[in-house]
Amino acid sequence: MSSCWYWFEMKSMTLKFENCSYFKNKFSRMAIKFNNSISTLENELKWLSEMINYRVGTYFRQTGDFEYPNVPDLAEDESYYACMIKENKLGRDERLLILIALTPHVRPAILDIFFSKNERFDRVYAEFGGIKGEKHGGFIPTAETAAFVIAGEDLEKRYQLQPCFDEDHVLSKQNILSLGVTNNHESMWSGELIVSKEFLTNVTLNQPYEPRFSLAFPAQKLTSRLDWEDAVFSPSLLHGINQIRAWVSHEKSILEEMQLDKYLKRGYRALFYGPPGTGKSMTAAILGKSEGMDVYRVDLSSVVSKYIGETEKNLANLFNMAENKRWILFFDEADALFGKRLSTQSSNDMFANQQVAYLLQRVEDFNGVAILASNFKENIDDAFLRRFQSVIYFPKPDQSLRYELWQKYFSQFDISSVDLEKISEDYEITGGSIINVLRYCAIAVAKRSGKVVMEQDIITGIKKELLKEGVTL
Repeated sequence: MSSCWYWFEMKSMTLKFENCSYFKNKFSRMAIKFNNSISTLENELKWLSEMINYRVGTYFRQTGDFEYPNVPDLAEDESYYACMIKENKLGRDERLLILIALTPHVRPAILDIFFSKNERFDRVYAEFGGIKGEKHGGFIPTAETAAFVIAGEDLEKRYQLQPCFDEDHVLSKQNILSLGVTNNHESMWSGELIVSKEFLTNVTLNQPYEPRFSLAFPAQKLTSRLDWEDAVFSPSLLHGINQIRAWVSHEKSILEEMQLDKYLKRGYRALFYGPPGTGKSMTAAILGKSEGMDVYRVDLSSVVSKYIGETEKNLANLFNMAENKRWILFFDEADALFGKRLSTQSSNDMFANQQVAYLLQRVEDFNGVAILASNFKENIDDAFLRRFQSVIYFPKPDQSLRYELWQKYFSQFDISSVDLEKISEDYEITGGSIINVLRYCAIAVAKRSGKVVMEQDIITGIKKELLKEGVTL
């Protein structure tokens, strides 16, 4: 679970570090108060500076006394940084890795010593690693830099550090630290140490990170002012939605207390399918709101790339950010990306199939809630359909549901002259279309400076909606 989202588990977690006020806040994300980490970082950076001086001095056999620096004690520290370290049981090496990655952002001068040149070869020391940024004037550390500071000439210690860069290591799982990509023929140690924007925001600005839409994060937050009582569902549709809500509420007890984690994966995958305007996006937004989960609508047009490997890269960034958070990823018009695989008649077909296969695996391994929305169930790859826990059909509302929707949405107006029951019988339109008719009528009422909705207002609004669908009356 990513380091800035621990509070989502607080209702059911037995916390080891109860002295950290970081863990004493309420479950609500809005109630979380990050304890300031600045003074803690000052001590940590002083320790790093001492560690660098010790390593440089002993490695190059400089004269003087070099004592191995003591590791700062965080036992009584209640800062966000300290509680993150303790909760994740990070040791000395991981702490140094984080600090080395943080340093260009908070105290770049500490790394200036690594600009020293090897006079014999008139170049920087290979032992120091590092790269030069395009705009950043300071030293950008690589895994080689970290290996030098932490391991020195100890080859065994150097390679004990390597698992820290694996995807299944806590630093990656918590979205704290990653290693930059290198060419296949180059050493992995030449990849730069990348601290995530999420962790950097948490630890320096003392606040949760809200990702913005970008190529690295092709999704936008989906919110709604509506609640469950504002929606109208058929019994079968409501049953499917309640299944998702039940899993979200009881996932921890099902997997751990019932000891079913051997058989059941974390997370939940659902398909919402049905005509446009039937409430698929609205339902996802209300679900997130009611369960205290952020909902992100994935922009599939930004994800898909014509360049080989770029689609997978874009999706990897998205899933890495979402991993171990109580998020709902909502893939609207999902058949554009999760569609049926093609018979491999060309290299393009093979490329497209690789994308689908990658998506199948990432969504199946995602430990949050993934909801795919499509107008047609038949457009979704059969192999993927079997991996859904719920396949929920959103039909156009029948007459009774339409009548209930008309009554609910127009309750603020005087509709005494309107036969809503007859309108619901005569016009088969979706809830989304009824909302659009509501807007049209509200404008008409505002022009008249009154509160009375005329039946002709509604009929005109309906005609406008039907024209969008190519239907004329």
